[in-house]
Amino acid sequence: MSTIPEEKGLDHSHHLLQEGFPFIQNRVEKFNSNIFKTRVMLQNVVCLHGEEGAKVFYDFDKFMRFGAIPGRIQKSLMGENAIQTMDGDAHRHRKAMFMSLMTPHSLHSLNRLLLDQWQAFSQKWEQLEEVVLFEESQELLCRVACAWTGVPVNESEVRYWAQDFTAMVDAFGGVGPRHWRGRRARRRTEKWVEQIIKDIRKGKITVPDQSPAHVIAFHRDLEDELLDPRMAAIELINLLRPMVAIAWYITFGAVALHEHPVARQKIAEGEENYLEWFVQEVRRYYPFGPFLGNRVKNDFSWGGHDFQKGTLVLLDMYGALHDPQIWEHPDQFYPYRFRDWKGSAYDFIPQGGGDHFTGHRCAGEWVTIEAMKVSMLYLSKYLEYDVPPQDLSFSLHRMPTYPKSKFIMRQVRGRQVAEEDTGMTTLSKCPFHHG
Repeated sequence: MSTIPEEKGLDHSHHLLQEGFPFIQNRVEKFNSNIFKTRVMLQNVVCLHGEEGAKVFYDFDKFMRFGAIPGRIQKSLMGENAIQTMDGDAHRHRKAMFMSLMTPHSLHSLNRLLLDQWQAFSQKWEQLEEVVLFEESQELLCRVACAWTGVPVNESEVRYWAQDFTAMVDAFGGVGPRHWRGRRARRRTEKWVEQIIKDIRKGKITVPDQSPAHVIAFHRDLEDELLDPRMAAIELINLLRPMVAIAWYITFGAVALHEHPVARQKIAEGEENYLEWFVQEVRRYYPFGPFLGNRVKNDFSWGGHDFQKGTLVLLDMYGALHDPQIWEHPDQFYPYRFRDWKGSAYDFIPQGGGDHFTGHRCAGEWVTIEAMKVSMLYLSKYLEYDVPPQDLSFSLHRMPTYPKSKFIMRQVRGRQVAEEDTGMTTLSKCPFHHG
């Protein structure tokens, strides 16, 4: 017999759209409970909040991803039947492929590519009257993503593909035109990358053996079969698209540097560990994803509720990053809070929780951290610019959200990167690295 709070009403999807990111957090506070029942998308839903709820959510004896991600999200954001929808041995096997790409050598190569592109773009920006960072960083990251993965791209098409990757991300919380733009972008991009997969397999395109494009093109499933070319394309896009999505974090990071000039100074002066703390605080403080979904795999009881097989369960991601029970003064931007953070895999979940290697925590989290560290260092130490008056506020009702002005810069001037800043890598310090 369930004893948890239940929100009354036929359906609360309209409240989700109206409230945005704090939807679950608002009800956690209303009910004074980290678990409650509601109805979303015309189905019964159990919502979980907090570290203990996250630990249960990532118990894959109790939960599964199959059926948890709506088809509309698969058709726009991540691709149908991709790794995010998989469970069990099949998921672990596919995840191992992705994690094999996250080596110190690979991330070092990523850093060099990023720094090269930051320098190239800064030279271009010096000739411009005005730079919109959110838009420019999408193209910058698309160039890096293609070079790092081994995907060949024509110079004239880079911005075009960057816009398509961005449209996929922008569609995940959108309805109407935003959603349809994302679906059209996905169809175009899958067709493009599928042909690249076929050409790599036929030897028409040569890429390095250890490159992500080669690894994915020749990855074999548990039946020792190559992935279908379309599925291989979807998984390769699952590296390209998230890398372009880092433009959201870079833009928020630029806002944080502007609003906290002391932080910019500390990064430029190289205060030990501060750059990493700053990046983590950007990922905590600024909103990116509202929640995550699973389906109950087997009946079980927890937290005063009897979970029934097939029930949709949502884990509060945004609320966990702004919970005063976890973070002291969570509405303040304070990088030093990570100085004493113990590295729990369940209280800091901007890209999912649990274990990278065996669970559904984002395989590209280290890529995000690396790209952010390089970008924040460059913006702080090697790029001078003016920030004219503009609207840097962002809406919690829009998913995903970004500063309304998209961060405008003027009078941009870049400097040559010092050699000591070209070899940064985070992997050895990552608290979730078990290999």
